Amino acid sequence: MHFLDDSLLPENQEKLVIQVAPYGPQYLPGDADDIAVTMDEQVQLAVDCYNAGATVLHVHVREADGKGSKRLSMFDELLSRLREAVPKMILQVGGSISFAPEGEGAAAKWLNDDTRHMLAELNPRPDQVTIAVNTNQMNVMELKTPEDLAGTSRARPALYEAFREMFIPSGPGFVEEHLRRLQAAGIQPHFMLGDVGQLETVERMIRRGKYTGPLILNWVGIAGGMDGPNPRNMMEFINRVPDGAVLTIESLDRHVLPLNTMAIAMGLHVRVGIEDTLWGRKGERISSVRQVEQVVRIARELYREVATGEEARKIYRIDEQYGSVEETLAKNGFPPARQSGQRGFTLHAG
Repeated sequence: MHFLDDSLLPENQEKLVIQVAPYGPQYLPGDADDIAVTMDEQVQLAVDCYNAGATVLHVHVREADGKGSKRLSMFDELLSRLREAVPKMILQVGGSISFAPEGEGAAAKWLNDDTRHMLAELNPRPDQVTIAVNTNQMNVMELKTPEDLAGTSRARPALYEAFREMFIPSGPGFVEEHLRRLQAAGIQPHFMLGDVGQLETVERMIRRGKYTGPLILNWVGIAGGMDGPNPRNMMEFINRVPDGAVLTIESLDRHVLPLNTMAIAMGLHVRVGIEDTLWGRKGERISSVRQVEQVVRIARELYREVATGEEARKIYRIDEQYGSVEETLAKNGFPPARQSGQRGFTLHAG
């Protein structure tokens, strides 16, 4: 991304899109004050986040016992209710879900990857499904301090070790097939990328025709196998993102607020919610709604406008797909492919 002399002036920046991840399925009831368990509570939480200023909702679902759901039917139910309750929000389903078979004989019909590909069959369909690229460690405990763990279920030794050993299985075969199915279903992939190498893989897939849509992505600076929450890491990633992409900054625990503040000042977008952090000031919990309200206040102090639901859909280019590799490269701000015999750097024809 290029920054011109006037790029930091808020009147020249896109309006701020606020993603919120309020469901935090990795936490258990009691870890935070605002964990929604019943379906009614989960719907109301979305309404409260939207009213506070969030326009993108990162969706997970809880069962009645408070644990994260893996039932496709539960996701369908919540999505249906959210379409009515917050019709202007962009509904983004977390792509880490592996659905559990429902009904007699269902398990025999599903292979391992099929349980994740079922995200393309959600009904009603979400606007987005997040997708990780390249199989990667995701040790979300690496940055944790004793204060971060205090009073939460993650302080339990068994859970601590389970989250420490977590990884994301996202090999090329799975990713290409998943992109094919999502695009066929009219669902926009939202790329969750932890370093420049993963961004390069996405670019290669675009150049090979495996993805022909807008490049909507998060930089996931959570360490543990991905970039750490270091501004130099963030800036290197920003430098490599093409100008036509939409970039949101995502981090973990009390790193969320300072990095989001930088993102707002730079004209990028932000993500908040208890899935990323339970903490405001050291030792003080902060709800998802209060996190949304906090970044709205910061944006106003910087004179940057916050996007409405309709404006967020235009910024994210929801429902937009392209007809060729060259169009996809041009729309996203990548240089064109090299033609046979062509030397030097490549530029799109004027």
